[in-house]
Amino acid sequence: MSKRKDFGTIIEIGDVLVSEDVVMEFFACDYPVCKGKCCIIGDSGAPLKEEELEPLEANYPIYSPLMRDEGRATIDAKGFFEIDRDGDLVTPVVDGSEECAYCHFTADGSCMCAIERQFCAGKGSFRKPISCSLYPIRVADLGGGRVGLNLHRWAICKEAYEKGRREGIRVYEFLRGPLTEAFGQEFYSALAEAARMLIAAS
Repeated sequence: MSKRKDFGTIIEIGDVLVSEDVVMEFFACDYPVCKGKCCIIGDSGAPLKEEELEPLEANYPIYSPLMRDEGRATIDAKGFFEIDRDGDLVTPVVDGSEECAYCHFTADGSCMCAIERQFCAGKGSFRKPISCSLYPIRVADLGGGRVGLNLHRWAICKEAYEKGRREGIRVYEFLRGPLTEAFGQEFYSALAEAARMLIAAS
């Protein structure tokens, strides 16, 4: 179900409200170009859900060897999460920088998530915070069990928007896996159908 507002179309699927940009805008990560800048630049760490705190800590012995000394020192000092200026749970950042404590750097200086790297190697049961997988979508708590999915525009992802446009990949298509993981297959199918109708009408 879609509602027309002055600020664009809002797609309403159950308790999830999706902004028009999520289905209309193009996006595809261009990692060879950005080399993981989103992990080392930002106002605060990545948003965390309360249910992610336990697996984050439980899997620490598995992924911590890939972290930098500065990252491990940050966890020792701050713990596995911190509270940002908005009062939200986020991953800790290394003091004096904007770098997520859970970063892993390759020989060419590219940044990867230590947690995800070990998960993809078949080690550990936690992939990484779902907020990271969902980027450039940001999830806003609207109260009463409702959430909003909004597109976050960031200059460092300029190439990703350009690549998505070149290849004809829209944000919701690029994030099919994470959206399905976070909200279920039924939600994604409904979103894809709403997107099809919205795109056809544009």
